[in-house]
Amino acid sequence: MKIISGPASKDLAEAVSTLTGYQNVPVVTKIFPDGESYIRIDGDIQNEEVAIIQTTCPPTQDSRLLQLAFLADSARRAGAIKVTAIVPYLAYARQDKMFLAGEGISIETIARMLKAVGTDELLTVNIHSEHSLTQFPLPTKTVSAIPLIADYFIKKGYKGAYALSPDKGAMYIAQQAQAVLGGDAGHLNKTRDRYTGQTVQTAECLNIKDKNVIILDDIISTGGTIVGAAKILREKGAKHVLCGCVHGLLIGNAEKRILDAGVEEIVGTDSVPGAVSKVSLAPLISQTLKGAQ
Repeated sequence: MKIISGPASKDLAEAVSTLTGYQNVPVVTKIFPDGESYIRIDGDIQNEEVAIIQTTCPPTQDSRLLQLAFLADSARRAGAIKVTAIVPYLAYARQDKMFLAGEGISIETIARMLKAVGTDELLTVNIHSEHSLTQFPLPTKTVSAIPLIADYFIKKGYKGAYALSPDKGAMYIAQQAQAVLGGDAGHLNKTRDRYTGQTVQTAECLNIKDKNVIILDDIISTGGTIVGAAKILREKGAKHVLCGCVHGLLIGNAEKRILDAGVEEIVGTDSVPGAVSKVSLAPLISQTLKGAQ
């Protein structure tokens, strides 16, 4: 197998190449004056299995999706016998249902596009809804980076910390962290207004006084849920409040809002490169690729 470095995930691809021993095939890319992308795979992949590593996170998710499609098509034209798309953050995965007449289902469109350009299988990380993957006409798999995030906090001295999910539906995330941290786990109760989208959180029977608490979630977008959770935890006497997420989108001033609410550190992965990307997905992706060989 050879690793193809998508332009959005060069560092991650290089790290996976180092850990697996698979050759890293560079990609030449540029943007034309009219804004269109140019992609060229700069290496021999004839009769090779290849894994394209390309995240599709904001703010340029549409361009990154097209680059991924161009890479898959180019790999096929260059003679690759199998193309695996490794997409740490899969854009449009949360748009997997129709609510109003006239809507499409965006993730189905993405799925058909990737299939059409020659993608044989897809690997992603902590997809928000696994239902999205059922709409792909090719084999798919999602793996969890939560244990890696929990291990980061242990190395920071928070072994035994309380793993908290912002709502009951994501309790499985807190439980994955709990298995590594070794402390307790629980969740807040959350209700969402169907019209405004606003959420209300409560914490009945949550005993976190004088405890270190790590709020864990798969995605942080605007940060509203984390801000609300942090305020509740502070009111209930938590000793330290921290936050871990796989995909730290942190739209607008989300990072500042979360820190201002009393969260002492935000930890994300390099599925979304940025200031909070303190955990690399390279070990997880490498282990998955090696296990598939």
